[in-house]
Amino acid sequence: MSSQVVSIAKLPSFKLAEGITAQALFGEGVMLNVVELAPDSEVPRHEHPHEQLGVVLRGELRLVVSGSEHVLGELDAYALAGGVEHSARAGTKGATVLDVFHPVREDYRAAASGQ
Repeated sequence: MSSQVVSIAKLPSFKLAEGITAQALFGEGVMLNVVELAPDSEVPRHEHPHEQLGVVLRGELRLVVSGSEHVLGELDAYALAGGVEHSARAGTKGATVLDVFHPVREDYRAAASGQ
């Protein structure tokens, strides 16, 4: 892989769910994902094999992890092991979240490339 220096704002945007878009930067074994959530938008309950770390950059996020709800504000963070069921809902003013996944989510790579 070659090194990359980019403006996240110039990366392709792709839809994750209704009212939720993302822009991703891919390395060989890790990726970061800037997620914009519209007010009251929801990431449905799901799980994946990828380790996921995240930090709320703006707004409020209600994160449910294995049935336990956590209300996260600006600069609050989380680390989720692969295979853990989770969901999220943005607050009334929306939210911006930076997620990091290991390994790379190939479904996100395909979505970012328009496939």
